[in-house]
Amino acid sequence: MKRRTLLGVAVALGGSLWREAVAASPGRGAYGELSEPDALGIRLPEGFTARLIGQSKVDVAGTGHAWHGGPDGGACFAHGDGWIYVSNAELEAGRGGVGAVRFGADGTILDAYPILSGTERNCAGGATPWRTWLSCEETPTGFVYETDPYGGVAARRRPAMGRFRHEAAAADPERYVVYLTEDEPDGCLYRFVPESWGDLGSGRLQVLAGPDDGLLWTDVPEPSGGTAPTRHQVPEARHFDGGEGCHYAAGVCYFTTKGDDRVWAYDAVANSLRVLYGGDGPLSGVDNLTGTPGGDLYVAEDGGDMEICVISADGAVAPFLRLTGQDESELCGVAFNPAGDRLYFSSQRGIANDLYDGRTYEVTGPFRA
Repeated sequence: MKRRTLLGVAVALGGSLWREAVAASPGRGAYGELSEPDALGIRLPEGFTARLIGQSKVDVAGTGHAWHGGPDGGACFAHGDGWIYVSNAELEAGRGGVGAVRFGADGTILDAYPILSGTERNCAGGATPWRTWLSCEETPTGFVYETDPYGGVAARRRPAMGRFRHEAAAADPERYVVYLTEDEPDGCLYRFVPESWGDLGSGRLQVLAGPDDGLLWTDVPEPSGGTAPTRHQVPEARHFDGGEGCHYAAGVCYFTTKGDDRVWAYDAVANSLRVLYGGDGPLSGVDNLTGTPGGDLYVAEDGGDMEICVISADGAVAPFLRLTGQDESELCGVAFNPAGDRLYFSSQRGIANDLYDGRTYEVTGPFRA
């Protein structure tokens, strides 16, 4: 087990206070030691259990819908007294898309269905306050698609949000913008400013630019990237090594970069940028992330120890779970149900290290608020 550290100065996840880093004991943290692997090969803290809810090319239990290959980014949405979990399919051209599973109040699976199909390499994305899912194509000229988790409205392409190697999205309902990450070695952090909040059909794409003491958001001249990639159109743009997951909470946009294994915090209130986690620490290939109302961040690993780790509001970093027997896969799609007592995640390539052996899991237990 590697040592879990937090380097430098860390922002409290509520966005109002910076605290000195605190190192967590190996294998410990908010939930204590991890158990031995369960029947699914998952090591969990005491009091937590897991179940498999989806396996690629196999019908979701009680439905006639086969779960998609390459499950990646995901999110949950309230639905009546239950909820819906959506999951991207990071597959080759024409095979990508998004699948959804609907749950009853007690967690029973009620239905499963597609909400987007025929796209390419749908990697991560983000939920909007108006309860749609933004599914992002990770290709050099990729689009963002706005989808309906409830299956009632056809997916809509949102070209104004730029054409680049999209990764994740996070809506900021206080500044009325959507932050976007880019999975390139010299990728950028963007924000989309819609003409009307709630309508992503038109607006301005901006890129984070300038030095640390003078950050500014600059319009991207040609979001379509027709003559030059969006990341090269603004000379002063800030560049990040492989943008991955993105999560917004209480004035702060958190995002990960896999090339240098960092978790960043852009404080939109103070217009400042800091490294929340990074350096020689163990989060190898940091990927998707999500957060809780209490200020914990859950960060999935693409590789490494195949863990989902918690960065606590007090600065401690420790594993929450470890998946065994699937070391060549990656963990992704981390999302909590509305009540916060169930966590969903996927192993993209499963036991066979094949996109068509992907597996999606649910973890239930005494999560702290």
